[in-house]
Amino acid sequence: MLNVALIGFGLSGRYLQAPFFETNPNFNLKTIVSNSQNPKEYFPNVNVAKSLEEVLTDDSIDLVSICSPNSTHFEYAKKTLLAGKNVLVEKPFTATIEEAEELIALGKETGKLLTIFQNRRFDSDFMTVKKIIEDGLLGEILNFEIHFNRFKPVLNPKKWKETVSPANGILYDLGAHIIDQAIVLFGSPQSVWGQSFTQREGSEIEDAFDIRLDYGKLKVTLRSSLLVREDSPRYIIHGTKGSFVKYGIDVQEDHLKAGLQPNDIGFGIEPSSQMGVLNTDMNGLGVRGTVDTLTGNWALLFQNLHDVIVDGKALFIKPEEVLEQIKIIEQVRA
Repeated sequence: MLNVALIGFGLSGRYLQAPFFETNPNFNLKTIVSNSQNPKEYFPNVNVAKSLEEVLTDDSIDLVSICSPNSTHFEYAKKTLLAGKNVLVEKPFTATIEEAEELIALGKETGKLLTIFQNRRFDSDFMTVKKIIEDGLLGEILNFEIHFNRFKPVLNPKKWKETVSPANGILYDLGAHIIDQAIVLFGSPQSVWGQSFTQREGSEIEDAFDIRLDYGKLKVTLRSSLLVREDSPRYIIHGTKGSFVKYGIDVQEDHLKAGLQPNDIGFGIEPSSQMGVLNTDMNGLGVRGTVDTLTGNWALLFQNLHDVIVDGKALFIKPEEVLEQIKIIEQVRA
């Protein structure tokens, strides 16, 4: 069993990570660092610390998950690796390529696990899309679109999220997820075009973007905005044999906010109304119908942490892959 410390108790720490550490018998959620809330209200058995330094001096802690504000990720991850502990970093990994490369080198030097919380690789919709492509149901993929929109016209009450800083803005928030998904499916693009811009009144940060990744015959479009009330399809895929279109998004975050636990019956299962539509050719016959969405399973990411640290298995989310993501973000910002 690995002892875990969470640094931060906001959305990611409280809802997206702590429940998975609590319900997986391979982990003991020992300590949570929080200065604004009392984690014991939700996790009575945890120790509450006030600083990262308290965690780093605890020799029993095996894994530190950094869920603090974006601007702290590089500094906290570096300190944690130097303290000889394994590190999970909430996205964005770092603000710059140079910072990411420094952490990757330090991880290799210390021999400790370094990975990033790219949980949306294990979304129900993305896993379904990945399987459809891998099974060849659409033939050669020619056009691939991901839309990750929200309707949040009111500025975030967490002031740090609305403050101009190197790691803030929608590219590092929602963009980090869907850029990562494109890289997982297709690798590094031949070229990148994109722009990020501000749409909400009074906002100082980027809150929308439009990115095009060129893979030769394959063209990938990634779009996001915080001012989309009537959403478009999340995935639109066209290939030489057919098309796949899907609305809706993985429900794990909503389930966790509603109080469901990862081991509860029905957790991560999308409603049937969100099933995607497949229109393709199978053995010369045109086939059109809905496709059952796979069950979302962020728990796979957490189990992999244990398997890598304890059994030396392959790491699912390699920091070198996320380095490519940061390169694309920097190109768009430039």
